[in-house]
Amino acid sequence: MSFTTRLTLQSGDRAVLDSVVDDIKATVSRKGAEMKGPHSSPPERLRVPCYKRPGTGDEESFDDWSYPVYSREIEIVGHDELASAIAHREFPDSIHVEVEVEQIRSMGS
Repeated sequence: MSFTTRLTLQSGDRAVLDSVVDDIKATVSRKGAEMKGPHSSPPERLRVPCYKRPGTGDEESFDDWSYPVYSREIEIVGHDELASAIAHREFPDSIHVEVEVEQIRSMGS
């Protein structure tokens, strides 16, 4: 049986995200595995309210703090050991990683 491993990487620092994705691409290419992606989504802009007096319930606030979140999605087909090694590697603190593993069955199963 074969597996598809989908990695979703997110970060507010696009340069670090692109560096990590390039490193993953190089590793997968060097090992001869099949990879789909990286697929990028439009950046999501998040907003955080900033109140002048915390905990008072006062509605007086500063301007919201906003920041972009960049996202890349990579799929590694087969090569389970390689996909596992990539999913378990140490990523920078600014990178959020989600891993999904899907089992692929052949048509006759």
